[in-house]
Amino acid sequence: MAVRFNDDKDTVVRIKEGLRLKGGYCPCRVGKKEEYKCICEEFKKQIADPDFEGYCHCRLYYKSKD
Repeated sequence: MAVRFNDDKDTVVRIKEGLRLKGGYCPCRVGKKEEYKCICEEFKKQIADPDFEGYCHCRLYYKSKD
């Protein structure tokens, strides 16, 4: 399992700026709930699934199976 940033550098810059402006909370979600703090709870659960491969909600991170 490997978790890495999105290969699209523009997306990474845009999402990181959104995180900075929202104090570390996912810029793609409305509100500031603890489960939206990056890395969000949704993606943590997806990471734990050995069969999951894909992006987090905001597409900042990508989890591969290898």
